Amino acid sequence: MNIQEAKDILSKPGLSRDVVEALSLFKEEPKWMTENRLKAYDHYEERIMPTWGVDLSELKEDDIRFYVTPESKKSRTWDEVPEEMKETFDKLKIPQAERKFLAGVETQYDSSVVYGKVKEVWEKQGVIFTDTDTALKKYPELFKQWFGKAIPSTDNKYAALNTACWSGGSFVYVPKGVKVEVPLQAYFYIKTANLGQFERTLIIADEGSEVQYVEGCSAPTYSTDVLHSGVIELIALKGARIRYTTIQNWSKNVYNLVTQRGLAYEDATIEWVDCNMGSKKTMKYPSVILVGNRSHGEVLSIAVADKGQHLDTGAKMIHIGKNTSGVITTKSICKNGGRTSYRGQVKVTKGAKNAKVKVVCDALILDNISQTDTYPYNEINEKLAKVEHEASVSRVSESQLYYLMSRGLSEEEAGGLIVAGFVEPIAKELPMEYAVEMNELIKMSMKGSVG
Repeated sequence: MNIQEAKDILSKPGLSRDVVEALSLFKEEPKWMTENRLKAYDHYEERIMPTWGVDLSELKEDDIRFYVTPESKKSRTWDEVPEEMKETFDKLKIPQAERKFLAGVETQYDSSVVYGKVKEVWEKQGVIFTDTDTALKKYPELFKQWFGKAIPSTDNKYAALNTACWSGGSFVYVPKGVKVEVPLQAYFYIKTANLGQFERTLIIADEGSEVQYVEGCSAPTYSTDVLHSGVIELIALKGARIRYTTIQNWSKNVYNLVTQRGLAYEDATIEWVDCNMGSKKTMKYPSVILVGNRSHGEVLSIAVADKGQHLDTGAKMIHIGKNTSGVITTKSICKNGGRTSYRGQVKVTKGAKNAKVKVVCDALILDNISQTDTYPYNEINEKLAKVEHEASVSRVSESQLYYLMSRGLSEEEAGGLIVAGFVEPIAKELPMEYAVEMNELIKMSMKGSVG
């Protein structure tokens, strides 16, 4: 197969071994990655479609193009973006350049000056921050050492699909003892050509280092792709700390099936701040495996489901080392017939002495036609462990609304204020500009939702 033949194969929808081989050839990857992709493809074919979680029966892979070459990528103009989305950008006061980027328009977005200045500081500290495709070629030994370490291709059907078809995403390496003061933000450097339906992100924090990474924006990300299946791996070595914040609000035609997992070694900390406010169907469960003694994990998660949406989200915390600790805090809101589900797993393995974990999952239902479910799973194999789990489901009460309306607020404003208080534990952990945007978006979505 030559490059032209590979392009021809990639130009057609559907998935096969030929497509996977063509993708790897087109990207000029080393042999080990091609073999890795093909093994993952075989596993994807062997695994059955998940029968739990959201309904995936309407998802047809024959209609999906699994890789689009830059030359054949269809340019989208600003005129093609739905008016409803433009209005949302407008109300959120998203800058003109950024809103075009989020809408998938392939020109206009240019933050190279900002990124260039910040990048100089990172480079002096030895920090690597680039796209994953570049990292495979430029840092092969480091890449091969950690790729698939936290999430092997055999983990689940869609992790296998991502490993077979991955393209784009972020690669971060922070050297020993380096503390990156400014949060790394994905859209400061990723060009649209590097964004994919199957992006692969790998972040490695070496011993004693610290890094925060922020992905996405609370404005809707417009996509004509029906399937988004990303994989994010975090590696926190001895004494390191990683915080990964993602605020995703896909347009409501997207199946969002994402695997996120971190490995926390001795005295390390991994934190996920996960906000899900879009898509047609979502399955996403940020996880921390507490490998080392005294390691710590946290997951803060929010899901907001509107009409026609089912968001199945939650978290996993696996305790292996001694004296480990974990906290899972999740909030979900459903309205206009939307559905949210919390699906969580806490596992304390034999020998993980003095493990401590606390799970709090709260759901808020805004009407009589929406639905929320909770599926906790706790497996405790160590007697010397402390596990707490609490859950609540509540509605916006008439007395709360009446009290606030008696102070001069409209019903919508009162409902928005109650919801803002409900999500405050998550919002306060976000960078300020993201928290403002998220609260504004929730406030906008409350129109006609209370009752």
